[in-house]
Amino acid sequence: MGTLLETIHSPADLKLLSLVQMAELAGEIREFLIQTLSKTGGHLGPNLGVVELTLALHSVFTTPEDKLVFDVSHQAYVHKILTGRLDRFATIRQPGGLNGFMLRTESEHDCFGAGHAGTALSAALGMAVARDLAGGNENVIAVAGDAAFTNGISFEALNNIAEQTKRMIVVLNDNEWSIDRNVGAIANYFHRMVTNEKYRSFHDSAARLIERFGGKTAATVARRAEEAAKGMLWPSLLFEEFGLQYFGPIDGHNLPLLIETFKFLKTLDRPVLLHVLTEKGRGYQPALEGQKKFHGLGPYDPDTGLTAPAGKPTYAEVFANTLSDMATGDERIVAITAAMPNGTGLDLFRPHHPKRYFDVGIAEEHAVIFAAGMATRGFRPVCAIYSTFLQRAFDPIIHDVCLQKLPVLFCMDRAGLSGDDGPTHHGLFDISYLRGIPNMVLMSPKDEDELADMMQTALELPGPSAIRYPRGTVVGVDRKAEAKALPLGKAELIKDGSDVAILGLGPMTAMARELAARLEHDGYTAAVINPRFIKPIDREMLEAYAGRVSAFVTIEDHVKMGGFGSVVMETLQEMGSPVPVIRIGWPDQFIEHGKIDDLRAKYGVSVDEAQAQVMHLLTHRKQPSLITS
Repeated sequence: MGTLLETIHSPADLKLLSLVQMAELAGEIREFLIQTLSKTGGHLGPNLGVVELTLALHSVFTTPEDKLVFDVSHQAYVHKILTGRLDRFATIRQPGGLNGFMLRTESEHDCFGAGHAGTALSAALGMAVARDLAGGNENVIAVAGDAAFTNGISFEALNNIAEQTKRMIVVLNDNEWSIDRNVGAIANYFHRMVTNEKYRSFHDSAARLIERFGGKTAATVARRAEEAAKGMLWPSLLFEEFGLQYFGPIDGHNLPLLIETFKFLKTLDRPVLLHVLTEKGRGYQPALEGQKKFHGLGPYDPDTGLTAPAGKPTYAEVFANTLSDMATGDERIVAITAAMPNGTGLDLFRPHHPKRYFDVGIAEEHAVIFAAGMATRGFRPVCAIYSTFLQRAFDPIIHDVCLQKLPVLFCMDRAGLSGDDGPTHHGLFDISYLRGIPNMVLMSPKDEDELADMMQTALELPGPSAIRYPRGTVVGVDRKAEAKALPLGKAELIKDGSDVAILGLGPMTAMARELAARLEHDGYTAAVINPRFIKPIDREMLEAYAGRVSAFVTIEDHVKMGGFGSVVMETLQEMGSPVPVIRIGWPDQFIEHGKIDDLRAKYGVSVDEAQAQVMHLLTHRKQPSLITS
């Protein structure tokens, strides 16, 4: 750790530094990030790109009095370092350590928790309006990447800012990347702005005035020069039409310019937008050479940037390769992602079927309705969206897909616990928010071979369907040469038994097998069932075992409330069966970040907990009782 960095315990310490010292500190912070995250993993690229920007913000504004809101907040590591968390930074994304995103309970300097894109402008506007109503005078600053402006919520906020507050600063952090390179008209618009030579010459003159003279007079002259440039080049500049006075683009790594600009913007009594240009991964050559993989990553070699060699393929890779093969034989198949080609695996699909691959940006609602539109014309759209992000499109799933019974397939990666990323990224709610929708078919595979079979099943259905599968590597089973459609709503009996019936959903089938082996060691026989289908559930299988066993056990990587165990309980109740159901799943609370095995042990999502509950029931059960949880 550098000597200057060791002296920074709060933003007040930063304000004591000279510009030369702050430039030195920027280098120390970058080296600290590279070395520390090489051990913990994390969002390296985004944070290397905002070092100077964050230093300038904290040197001009004073948190927690002033409110600093980061969109998504995966780029808030430097903010955490400067606000008293340097000594704990090595714990980031580790059990019991700092969260990888902004977290209100972690620090008074984190004024708004985040984790999903497109929220910063709306949240900041809420704070600004609350300040106005309360008669306050604090500054409110929203920092949003250019990718966030592909999200509809950002534009909903833009539509209201000028009407609802007279003072707010929006910082557009433009690095041309989200996880992958940004796409669409907004990205192209920003690119045209920053590459227009005439406008840049006006901008550069304005910037030199601010740097040379500083102060309000020079800034006013600079602003007028920029306004003249904009008037000649863009009479209807986008943000000006929304009522925000536009400044920039300026160099997001030029500390003196950033500081003087923020000092000037702080004096204005109107909403403004500052457009800053930054370089994602700045200062670390491996990140500059492969920016998307340095967005979020696990531990790596700090000298080379290399991560541990890959072992078995991931579920995302199997999904994408399977879809690519299926698309080769079926020209109706199209693949849609919401700015996550790498995370969902669709970057493997894209080279083979570029005309049938669509990245719509961070716009999950649009992705779903766009898919619905294609489905009306005979195509078979496949929306690859993380479980935690698909919940943003809940209404379009109901209204635009399921109500019209359109054959859209939702493939939900990261279903279940997402470990180090924490509560904003855990996919623990998709069963509860999808299973109540009419016409929806919902599946969960136990391994990669069954994932392919479920994809084939879904692509043969006349209506909507969804498949949930976990983050990480596959089981490693042999796969059939060609996927085979499954009988709709039929479970797989893995092992018969007469004392207990254990239903392990998806990858939790492995835990079901282990529980059965333990019970047999204690003298009981246990059936092991792979449900395959959450909806429709195999009622015949449940009815058959309801007449034989003393208890059902459901094991799922999902919240218990409204989850698969609830499906089983409801179905048995409809049948009039009194057989109790022991549900193993996540409690009714948000689960913190941590190692998956540790979190499962802590919250009882484990074979040990299931065994304890089953043995208690079996040893005390004399006659059928009411269904319990």
